[in-house]
Amino acid sequence: MAWVVGIRFKPAGKIYFFDCADLDLAVGNAVIVETIRGVEYGTVAIGRREIKEEQLPSALKKVMRKAGEEDCHIYEANRQKEQEALNICRQKVREHKLPMRLIDVEYTFDMGKIIFYFTAEGRVDFRELVKDLASIFKTRIELRQIGVRDEAKMLGGVGTCGRVLCCNSFLGEFEPVSIRMAKEQNLSLNPTKISGTCGRLMCCLKYESELYETKENGVNKHGENHPGAEKSGN
Repeated sequence: MAWVVGIRFKPAGKIYFFDCADLDLAVGNAVIVETIRGVEYGTVAIGRREIKEEQLPSALKKVMRKAGEEDCHIYEANRQKEQEALNICRQKVREHKLPMRLIDVEYTFDMGKIIFYFTAEGRVDFRELVKDLASIFKTRIELRQIGVRDEAKMLGGVGTCGRVLCCNSFLGEFEPVSIRMAKEQNLSLNPTKISGTCGRLMCCLKYESELYETKENGVNKHGENHPGAEKSGN
């Protein structure tokens, strides 16, 4: 058995599990952990719980420590530096005349790496750009191309429902959404009515999909017949 916690690195980001050992951590606590990207600052999203060894993800890393006051100051300072780094990178993109649009930037907590996120219609040769950025920031540089759904998640916005985009507020991961879901719910198939700001099918089409599927099959999630379902053989 091992004690683990679920940690997010962004407000609506994916949850990753870490071994918390003897640390007494609760939801909302800030922590410092080591990831494949380097040392990171995150927030506990799922409280401390005991899990059997066979259920543990492979190569589970340990929480280094609960974040202290100095750690919080470093984290805030890094956030301020990110905007400066984004402006510098945008200037360099213009100088190199690259067909790409910068969306966001992240410093790892230990500043061992800077990750720039961008969108582009095709592949971009940014090798010279990376050299320029490395000479300016004196650290490892990573440029990561993302899709339109990830762009919407990072930038945020308001959906047609008048609420903040689900992907930007609480959805940790994207799930597949199909036009079949809209058909099952008798929604208009007009693309402008069932597409989100990203131009893809709205994530909320998935929310009631399971209910429509079980009603269509005449059973609820417990395997019992719905009152209005026809029984075979009648």
